[in-house]
Formats: sequence, C-alpha cells, structure tokens
Amino acid sequence: MGGLAIHRDADPVVIPVMLGVSGQLLSRSAAVLCLGSRAPLLLSFPCRAQLPFSCQSRAMAQPARPLPATVLGTMEFGRRTSADVSGEMCREFLARGHSELDTALMYADGESERILGKLALGEQVKIATKANPLEGKTFKAESVRTQLESSLKHLKTSSVDLFYLHMPDHETPIEETLRACQELYKEGKFKELGLSNYASWEVAEIYHICKNNKWVLPSVYQGMYNATTRQVETELLPCLRHFGMRFYAYNPLAGGILTGKYIYTDKDKSQPAGRFFGNTWAQVYQNRYWKENQFEAIDLIQQALVAAYGANKPSMTSAALRWMYHHSKLQAKCGDAVIIGMSSMEHLLQNLDAAEEGPLLAAVVDAFDKAWYLTAADCPNYFR
Repeated sequence: MGGLAIHRDADPVVIPVMLGVSGQLLSRSAAVLCLGSRAPLLLSFPCRAQLPFSCQSRAMAQPARPLPATVLGTMEFGRRTSADVSGEMCREFLARGHSELDTALMYADGESERILGKLALGEQVKIATKANPLEGKTFKAESVRTQLESSLKHLKTSSVDLFYLHMPDHETPIEETLRACQELYKEGKFKELGLSNYASWEVAEIYHICKNNKWVLPSVYQGMYNATTRQVETELLPCLRHFGMRFYAYNPLAGGILTGKYIYTDKDKSQPAGRFFGNTWAQVYQNRYWKENQFEAIDLIQQALVAAYGANKPSMTSAALRWMYHHSKLQAKCGDAVIIGMSSMEHLLQNLDAAEEGPLLAAVVDAFDKAWYLTAADCPNYFR
C-alpha cells in the first residue's frame, strides 16, 4: 500500500477516489475540496485499498419503508352487502391486524352505521363517522349536533374516535360549525375532528380559527387520491404536513376503474354492476373517473405489467394498491392511511392481500407516472 501525501498548493484539492461495487479504491478520480480561506490541500492516494464493508451490501440492508395504515371503508354496508356479510368482512379485517373503520351518516341512509352498531365490535376498534350538509341538512349548530347524535345512536356508542365534516357547507359560517364541534367535543362525543373534501385554503382557515379560539384542532383529512388522481399532491398534502394533520386516502382504486375490469364502451352497452351503474352514486363516479384518458392510462399500465412480470404479472388491483402503499406520497410517519372499500368478501381479501405485498418494479412505477400525465389535465378536483 502506498503512502498518503498532503501538499499545500495554490491548486484545488484533488482526492483520487473511485469505488468499485465491492467497495474498493480502484483508480483515481478527482474531487474539489474547499477549506475556508486557507490554501487548498492536495491529497494523493497512489494505492489500492479495501474498505471494511461492501457498499452494495449496505444498500441492500436498508430497512423497508414503513407502510401507511389500512382503514376499512363501509360505504357499501347495507347497500350492496348484507348485514351478515358486512359482519364477516369486519371480522376478517380485524383478524388481519387492522383496527380502524370508516362510515358516515349518509352511507345507505344510516344503515352502514346501524350494521356496525349491531356488531358490538368493542373498544379495540376505532370508528369514524361524518356529518354532511345535504338533503335538508346543514352545518348549522343544531344540525351538526343532531347528525352526530343520530350517528352515535346508530353505532350504539357514546363517542366516536373521529368525527368528520364530510364536505363544506358554503351557506353556513364556518365559525358556527366549528363552535358546535367544540361543544360536542367538550361533551365527549368524539375524540378527534376531521375534514373531508375541503380546499387547502379552507383547511388553513379552519385550523387557525380553531387554534385562535382554543377549540379542538382538525387532525385528519380524508381525500380522494390514487395513482391516476393525484391533485392533492400539489398543494393539499404540503398544507397538511405544515399543520401536522394525517391524510386518509379514499378511492384508491378510482371507484373500481383501476381494477381493469371495465372497458370504456361499457357505459353505452353492458353497464356491469359496480359504483358506476345502477345506483344513486353512479353519475358522481362516472363524472369523476369514466373518461377515455383513464382507460388509456390503464392500458399503458397493463402493458408495463406484462413487459415487467410476464406471465406472473400482478393484477391491476394489486398494482394500483401497491402503488398507494409503496410509491405514493403517503407517509406512515405522518400517520397516513389508505381506505379500502369492497362489495364482496372476495374483493376484501384481494385488497388486503395487495396491501401486504411488496413494492413494484421500477418500470411499472414509471408507467404509473406516465399514466398520471395522461389523466392530469382532466383530474377531478379533490375539493367541493
């Protein structure tokens, strides 16, 4: 092994270091080093040295990325799934190690909540519900109270873990709504306040109103987010990070479009069962996702899956959910979560299995990014 020479010189410092994959100094390469106002140093390593460990091994030993939590969405309980099947789904979900359920007063006109209430799931389960300003309801103080108390009655509980304002009521001053929430919070009727479908500027306004009045602060935001619907990444997620709020993503499969089971012409022909046809939400979901560029994006992803995995390619459902857990902007350290929905036990098991699978190959992740470029210009707004 050669010696180390250090020279004061007027020239920049040159450090010859070229590392091989195994961590060896193989040959000379140059780097410039600044040492304040002093004359730079010239360091010369005319030797071949073995580092004490392999750089490659160190890279492979990096810990796996912690995954976002999984929340069970119960929108279909009492609508497309019976009480018995809904109960089986909840028990399977809990048996897989998860503990958070998401419902709302408006889901199946309260039947989703009633089903959960009859299951008597116990205190180890966290339940979130929501009030809304639709169909004669508002976010005036009396209506907010009536809605939450109705939900508590349906759920057969005195308190929920998380109470959301489901969407903005632009006709009611937000201070009145938040004051009502504070009163209900002081009475112990919910533990955390959540927002859903609000614009980022509204989130900031609400947070500061609550902070200035020493009212319960919003701590969770539930929003629309999936591989081909990423509008929240630009402004909302930075806003939530600033205020320390968790983000719970709904529609991770874009209402079912990202399962790959539909074709664009279904709208005018077969109209298969699902969220897009034959129910009160069908038009909402068609307006949101039934667009030609969405189907072009899915074709692009499916081609990438075949090219990357061949005959053993994962399903579109698996790929879309794995993108959410491993490659999206969700962060476990921030408490983020994915809300998975389903209309059958088969769908639930598929979704839970996908949530436990590993990251996608880089070529497929690139395809998802290209798919987003196809849909971005026509992306539905995350706020209402």
